[in-house]
Amino acid sequence: MRTQTTAIAVLSSLIADGEPMLESQPTTATLVDQVPAVAADETFDDTWPFEAHYSDASGFRMHYIDEGEGPETLLLLHGEPTWGYLFRQQIPAWSEHARVVAPDHMGFGKSAAPSDRTYWLQDHIDNIERFVLELDLRNITLVMHDFGGPVGMGLAARHPDRIRRIVSVNGPTPFGQPDLIDRLTANAGDAPWFRWILDAQEHGTLDEVLGHLDYNILSTMKLNGFVRNEIVTDTWIRAYAAPFPTPTEAAGAIGWAKGFATGMHRFEEPSADAISAIKAKPALAIWGEQDRTLHPDHFLPLFAQLFPDAPVYRLREAGHYSPEDAPDDIRRLVIEFLNASAE
Repeated sequence: MRTQTTAIAVLSSLIADGEPMLESQPTTATLVDQVPAVAADETFDDTWPFEAHYSDASGFRMHYIDEGEGPETLLLLHGEPTWGYLFRQQIPAWSEHARVVAPDHMGFGKSAAPSDRTYWLQDHIDNIERFVLELDLRNITLVMHDFGGPVGMGLAARHPDRIRRIVSVNGPTPFGQPDLIDRLTANAGDAPWFRWILDAQEHGTLDEVLGHLDYNILSTMKLNGFVRNEIVTDTWIRAYAAPFPTPTEAAGAIGWAKGFATGMHRFEEPSADAISAIKAKPALAIWGEQDRTLHPDHFLPLFAQLFPDAPVYRLREAGHYSPEDAPDDIRRLVIEFLNASAE
């Protein structure tokens, strides 16, 4: 009961009041002093064969891959504690149908983890907005996993004209739904990950545990709901652990969890015009039913409120990291959706 009461208090502060919160401004010092933990040419035994690109638009070294070409762009947004590597099995096929751009959020993957920044949701939305504007991405199909969902929906609230489609892959779609906080609170009470975050923050162990993701990355992902143990290899573990060699470089993972525990995240509040525009977009939801962190029964209704006629696929044998658990299904369903919704 204490955990659920704490969750209610924290989640009740999550809706933005309409004023942008640019607490994390780009600084020259950040660009000079911060070096990504993972080298640009690291392929992890050829499992990540994509050319590295970098953007400084958000005041830090943001890594992204840019594959394929065409008038439409799939913008792949990962979550906690992953990076673009999560989509490595889908990118080659998707890039045959559209341009595929996959950035790593600040503090994740091959991006830098500046020590003079905050890592709240609104900071990640600001970063993606600056990135999208710098590359002038349009006709965007958002493909969103985990906290990539609220980041992508924040971008959609600010720039609905740049969005072509919405794809949720175990990624929440908060967009001003009236029962948003109730559903978030219910999910937080059910999810071992969120219960652990609140307890760890209260007992002062959150920074210590997540500061050692270089050692405990697998157990962290298992807590969230990872199913396919047979694909876990030394290379796989190294690829997901490499961005976090020290507690300093684990600032992104720590910051996301701490933002939840302390109520610092702010969902973007969409305007009525933005809601009307986004509700008219083609949309698709794919959810691994064994997700222990973002339960489908709590989050798919939020998706359905926005997109009542959109297809929803519940993958019974997949967990939270569904692009790993069901790579072929994710790949196929997105391609079928792109073809079905082509103009």
